[in-house]
Amino acid sequence: MGEKIWLSSPHMSGNEQQYIKQAFDTNWVAPLGPNVNEFESSIKTYLKQDVHVAALSSGTAAIHLGLILLGVSKDDEVICQSKTFSASANPILYQGAIPIFVDSEEETWNIDPEQLERAIKDRISKGKKPKVIITVHLYGMPYKVAEINRIAKHYEIPVLEDSAEAFGSLYNGQKCGTFGDISILSFNGNKIITTSGGGALIAKNKELKDKAIYLATQARDKAVEYHHTEIGYNYRMSNIVAGIGRGQMTILDEHVKSRRANYKFYRDALKDFDSISFLDEMDGSFSNRWLTTILTESFKERECLRLALEKENIEARPLWKPMHMQPIFEKYPSYVNGVSEDLFEKGLCLPSGSNLSNSDLERVTNSIINCNVNV
Repeated sequence: MGEKIWLSSPHMSGNEQQYIKQAFDTNWVAPLGPNVNEFESSIKTYLKQDVHVAALSSGTAAIHLGLILLGVSKDDEVICQSKTFSASANPILYQGAIPIFVDSEEETWNIDPEQLERAIKDRISKGKKPKVIITVHLYGMPYKVAEINRIAKHYEIPVLEDSAEAFGSLYNGQKCGTFGDISILSFNGNKIITTSGGGALIAKNKELKDKAIYLATQARDKAVEYHHTEIGYNYRMSNIVAGIGRGQMTILDEHVKSRRANYKFYRDALKDFDSISFLDEMDGSFSNRWLTTILTESFKERECLRLALEKENIEARPLWKPMHMQPIFEKYPSYVNGVSEDLFEKGLCLPSGSNLSNSDLERVTNSIINCNVNV
C-alpha cells in the first residue's frame, strides 16, 4: 500500500515563513497588524473589483457576520442552497432565523433558478418574504449568476455569495467572490489556498467592511474604557495567520492551474468509461476545479469506487449530503426536485490537491479503472 493520497491537502509556497517571521520579529501577534492589512489588500487586488475585504477567522464567521450586516434576526427566513457544506447554513441558526432550502439544477449542481423563484413566491404567499439568499459556487463551479441575481433583484432580496470553494473561479470574466451584496471566502486547510483556518468577508463599501471588523473584534466602541452597545464576536484574523495568507497569495494562480490540470488528467484517463461522467463548465464559466468530481451510474458503483480507493490508501468522498436531508435541518421547509439527492447517491470527489504528482494521479485512476473492469 502506497503513501496516503489526501483529497485536498495544504500546499505551501515557501514564502509563508518570511511573513510569519516578520510578525514574530516585530511582535505583531494580535488580530491586527501589517500582515492582516497586506493580505486584505492582496485579495482586493486579485479580485479586480471595487470591493473591501475584512480578513476573519473562518468562512463560517464571514457568513455569520454577512447575515448580521444584511439585517437577519430571529424568525427571519433565509433561503440557502441545499447542496452545500453545513457551514453555509449553520449561521442562519446562529441568528435564530429559519433556513429555507432550495435544490440544485443539473448544469452546475448549484441553486436552481426555477426552484428558487418557486420558493420565494411560496414564502411570500405565506406572509414571510425571505430576508437573504445564500448562494454557493459548489466545488469551484460558478452558479448561474445572471439568472439568480436577476431573480434576487426582482424580488429585492440581497444575495450572500458563498465563494468558499471558488477563489480563482470566474463568471463572464469576473472573479467569484464579487457577485453578492456581501460575499465570503474560506482559507480552511483544504481550500485552494489556506491560512490553516481563516476566511474573508467581501463588501461593496467601506462602511460594511468597517462594521464587520467592529463586530469581529467584540464590538468595542470608541471609548477609553471597554464599552459595548452591541453583541460582538472574536472573529478577526490574526497577524500570524495572515502572514501565511500573504505567502499563499503568491501561488494562487499556480494552484488553480494545477487543479485544472488534475481535472484534465482524470477526464482523459477515464474517457472510455461510459459509466463515469464529469461536470462541464457552462459558457462563460471558469472553474478553479477545487475538487474534481465524478458521477457514477448508481450508489453501488459509487461505493465500489470509494472503497476500492480507500483500500489503496486514497481518500475520496461522496458529494455533499444535501442540507434538507440532514437530521439537524430536515424539519425546515425545502423546495426540491431530486437533483441534489441523486448527485449525493452517485457522486464522488477525487483527490485534487495542487501538490499531487503524476504518479499520485495514476494511482487514483488505475484504482478506478481496475474497479470498473471488475464491476
